[in-house]
Amino acid sequence: MLALPNTAGAQLTKADYQRADTILQLENHVYSSRVRPVWLRDSHYFWYQNREKTGTAYYLVDAGTGKKRKAPDKETLSTFLKGKDRALAEELTQKQQTERAWKPEDKRPRTVASPDSLWEAYIQDNNVFVRKRTEPDSVVALTMDGTQGEYYSDRLMWSPDSRKLATVKVRDAQVRRIPLLESRPGTQVQPVLQWRDYAKPGDVLPVSLPVLFDWSARKQIPLDTDLYTRQYELYLTGWRADSRAFTFEFNQRGHQRYIVGEVNALDGKITHLVDERSSTFIYYYQCYRHDLKDGKEMLWMSERDGWRHLYLFGNDGQVKRQITKGEWVVRNVDFVDEANGVIYFNASGFNAGEDPYHLHYCRINIDGTGFKDLTPEPANHQVTASADRRYLVDAYSRADMPYLSVLRKATDGSVVTELERCDISELESTGWQMPEVFHAKGRDGKTDIWGKILRPSHFDASKSYPVVEMIYAGPHDSHVEKYFRATDHLCSRLVELGFIVVKIDGMGTYNRSKAFHDVCWKNLKDAGFPDRIAWIKAAAKQYPYMDINRVGIYGWSAGGQNAMAALLFHNDFYKVAVSLCGCHDNRMDKIWWNEQWMGYPIDESYSASSNVDNAWRLKGKLLLINGELDDNVDPASTLQVVSELMKANKNFDQLYLPGKSHSLGGAFEMHKIHDFFVENLLGQEVPEW
Repeated sequence: MLALPNTAGAQLTKADYQRADTILQLENHVYSSRVRPVWLRDSHYFWYQNREKTGTAYYLVDAGTGKKRKAPDKETLSTFLKGKDRALAEELTQKQQTERAWKPEDKRPRTVASPDSLWEAYIQDNNVFVRKRTEPDSVVALTMDGTQGEYYSDRLMWSPDSRKLATVKVRDAQVRRIPLLESRPGTQVQPVLQWRDYAKPGDVLPVSLPVLFDWSARKQIPLDTDLYTRQYELYLTGWRADSRAFTFEFNQRGHQRYIVGEVNALDGKITHLVDERSSTFIYYYQCYRHDLKDGKEMLWMSERDGWRHLYLFGNDGQVKRQITKGEWVVRNVDFVDEANGVIYFNASGFNAGEDPYHLHYCRINIDGTGFKDLTPEPANHQVTASADRRYLVDAYSRADMPYLSVLRKATDGSVVTELERCDISELESTGWQMPEVFHAKGRDGKTDIWGKILRPSHFDASKSYPVVEMIYAGPHDSHVEKYFRATDHLCSRLVELGFIVVKIDGMGTYNRSKAFHDVCWKNLKDAGFPDRIAWIKAAAKQYPYMDINRVGIYGWSAGGQNAMAALLFHNDFYKVAVSLCGCHDNRMDKIWWNEQWMGYPIDESYSASSNVDNAWRLKGKLLLINGELDDNVDPASTLQVVSELMKANKNFDQLYLPGKSHSLGGAFEMHKIHDFFVENLLGQEVPEW
C-alpha cells in the first residue's frame, strides 16, 4: 500500500518529494472504472475489458437480454459466439493491422472521374482540363486564365449527372514562416535551423472563390462572388443528388459572418441557406450542419437566441422552426435518424442546481417534440451507442463520484442492466482525498461559477495551506474535468507537497450562454479573473484553512498567457506564477486561434491584452518556461516578454529548454514548478535533487 507523509507545515525533505512523485500510482487502486464498449458490427453484442482486483477480465454482453459472459481473454469470449454467429466471433478476435511500408509520393496529376465514367477532369498548368477516359488525347481546356499566383484547385467536383463541374479559383498568398533553432540536435554538433509555415493575425491569406462549368455545353457559367473576397476561408461542400446545385461554406475574415451558400447549376445564382451574423464572433469551429431531403431542409446549430441550439432551415434561407430551446446548450449532435425523424445529441445546463457542464445524452424529434433526457442522473454521462441506436452504454461519473456504467434502451433511457460500479475502497484507504466540486457567484453576483478543489492526502483542517490555481482560460472550450479521476498528472504531485490546488471555469470560456462566452471578445487578458478571484475568496470564506494571502497560479499555452497576466493585471491577489509555453502576445500566435477571439483587423485590443506590452506591470514572483522547438506557440513570444521585463528592470526567473516543443510537463519541468511554489509560497528551501 502506498504510504503518504504528513507534510503540511513541516520542512519538506527529499523523501517527501519522492513520495509525492509516487502519487500517480494511486490510479492502480481504482478498479472497474469506465466501461468502454466495443460494439460488434451490425449486432446487439458488445465486449469490454475490465480491470479487477483479481486481474483483467473480458465481458461479452447481449444488449437484448442484458446478460454478460466473463472470460480471461477475447479468444475465450469468441467461443461463446461461435454457436450463434461465426462471423461475429471472428470479428471479436481480429487485430487491427497498420501498414508501415514506405511508399513514394505520387507525383502524377490528380484526375477526377465523372460519375458516368466517361470523362476525367484534372489541373494542368494551373488550369482545368477534361478528356475522354478512353481517348487520352481528346483534351478540352475549360480555362486558360490560371496562373501560379491565381490558380484553379484540383479539388474538382463532378455533378452526379456528369454534366457540370465545380471547383474554386485560388488567389494565392505567401505563408509566413517562423524559424526554430535546435541547439542540441542528435545528428551533429552544430545547431540546426528549422522552419515552419505559421500564419499570424493580420497576415494576408489565400482567397478561394467558387467556379462552375457546364461540361455538356463546354462553357463556364459566371458567378457573382464579390461578397466572398474578404474571407478567412471558403470551401465547397458537395453537389445535390439531383445535380441542381452545389454548396459551399464561407467564413468572413474576422468571424462575424458565416454563410452556407447554394449555387444553382443552371444559371449560377447563389442563395444563402444560412447567413449567420454576430457583433462579436461566430465560433465557426463548433458550427454544425446536416442536410435533409437532398438539401430541401437543413439542420443548423446557432447561438442566435443567446444559447447554442438546433434549428431547421428551409432551402430559402428562412428558419422553419427552432428545434431545441431554453437556457441550456446543445453540446454536439451524435446522430440524425432521418427515417424516424429523431436527433440524438449531448446537452448540458438544463437541470437546476446541477453542474451546468455535465453532459447528458438526449433525443428530440426533428419537429421539436418529444424531448427526452435519456441519462437523467445528475452526473457527466459518456455514452456509446450501438450501430442501430437501439442501445446505449452509459458510463457516468462526477469529479466527486466514481463511475457507474449501465446499459440503457435508447427509446426511453431505461436501464437494462448495470455493467460495472467503480471500486475505490482501496484508494480511500490510502488517505486519498475526494476532489470537491465547488461553485460560487461570479463578478456579477448572479452567475454561478464552477470548479473543483484538490486537497492533499495528509490534509488537516486545523492547518493553513497556500492556494494554487491551475489555469487554462482558452475560450475554445470549458476546461475543468467533469468526470472522475483519482489523480491529475499536472496537479496531484503539487497538491501532495502541501498545497490546495483549484481549477475553475470563469467567464469567457465556452459551453455556457453566448453572453458568458463573449466576455473574451477582444479581451483575452480578462481570462475570467474577476470570477476566479470571487470563487477563491468564497471558497476561503467557507474553508478558512485556504490562505488567500498566499495564492499562486500556473498554466500551459493559453494558460501560460493567463498565468503571467495574473501578475500583471491582478497582482494584488496572485503572488506567484509559473507560465509555460505561453502565447504572451496574440499578434505573435497562430492566426486561426487568435483572430477568432481578438478579431480582424488588428487593433488596440491586441496591445491591451499583451503580456509583452504590459510587462512593466509585473509584481510578484514569475517563472517563465518554454521550449526552443515549440511550433504551436512561437518561442519568440516568451523571449519578447523577457526583453520587456529586462527593460523594466523586473526580477524574474526563466527556463528556456533546448530540444523541447510545446508538450512540456516532463519530470524536469514539473520538478521546477514544484520547487518554485515551495520556495515562494511555502517559504521553504527546496531539498537537494
